[in-house]
Amino acid sequence: MSAERPGWSARAALPGFPWDRLAPYGEVARAHPDGVVDLSIGTPVDPTPPVVQEALRAAADAPGYPLTIGSPAVREALVAWVGARLGTAVDARHVVPTTGSKETVGLLPSLLGLAPGTQVLLPALAYPTYDVGVRLAGCEPVATDDPTACDPARVGLVWLNSPSNPTGQVLPAGRLADVVAWGREHGVLVASDECYLELGWEADPVSVLDPGVCGGSPDGVLAVHSLSKRSNLAGYRAGFVAGDAGAVAAVVEARKNIGLLVPSPVQAALVAALQDDGHVAEQRARYAARREVLLPAVRAAGFTVEHSEAGLYLWCTRGEPCWETVGRLAEVGVLVAPGEFYGAAGARHVRFAVTASDERIATAVERLGQLS
Repeated sequence: MSAERPGWSARAALPGFPWDRLAPYGEVARAHPDGVVDLSIGTPVDPTPPVVQEALRAAADAPGYPLTIGSPAVREALVAWVGARLGTAVDARHVVPTTGSKETVGLLPSLLGLAPGTQVLLPALAYPTYDVGVRLAGCEPVATDDPTACDPARVGLVWLNSPSNPTGQVLPAGRLADVVAWGREHGVLVASDECYLELGWEADPVSVLDPGVCGGSPDGVLAVHSLSKRSNLAGYRAGFVAGDAGAVAAVVEARKNIGLLVPSPVQAALVAALQDDGHVAEQRARYAARREVLLPAVRAAGFTVEHSEAGLYLWCTRGEPCWETVGRLAEVGVLVAPGEFYGAAGARHVRFAVTASDERIATAVERLGQLS
């Protein structure tokens, strides 16, 4: 059968899965006598909060299909949380649960029905899935840190990510407000990936739904959230979108037609997580403690740490190509992400995650002292 059938070319245009390139370095790191310290991916390792586990178990008898828009309890919880935490009053028309935030990052241009060839603006350093989602929709990705300097004529969507993955940079409210105003002026939707919003260390992140950014109106903006990091729910795939009613309606309609449904037990877990602030503070304290241990050790090993004022990563450079740094660290049993994964501007940087256990973070500190 021919590999050049019409309609398959969009897949051929996708970049290779970047993490496959890290596999050989992982093998080197895992060969360390005391095992690998894997700081390459921001995967939670701490327990899922008991209150969330109990909610999941209580909702386990779920024989029917869930609603795409979410149960009444989910919609009520989302409306309450968005108003209280992000600051702008919304109603059920402005919210929808999703299977994590990566679904939205990867599918939003398609769910919105952007025409092929439409430009989508992405941060210059960004999680690779933004670019993949744009290409899947047949649109054109444009990397820029200043959307307002771009010609809006062909632009259909702007992606923001604050706090940033990989850099941990926090965009100030004034800068976010400028992009939102530009988007509204030109009829361009502004979507903000805010899954690290609860994890500000040296800066206080704000949402695009903060009244100081959007003027108290959700029009023209979408806030994309995940409970993976704040609530250790990566395995549950629980997230949501909140904002512009028209954009949310388009997302709901598309998801309804292709069967993207958040399982009922996960919806119950999402409600429990949103209604309990205690576990969020507890997890935040864990990450803060690990960061305080790892950060000085990274600097002592000759790295310059840039941005990294929020989120779960340290964005670092030793002034050498990122793969050289990855190789040196693998030799002492530490695995990190090469900055090249996130864009050409990251070619001399690496990303350390602070999501490992206390014991592994302590081990990483010891091994950094052996770095040549």
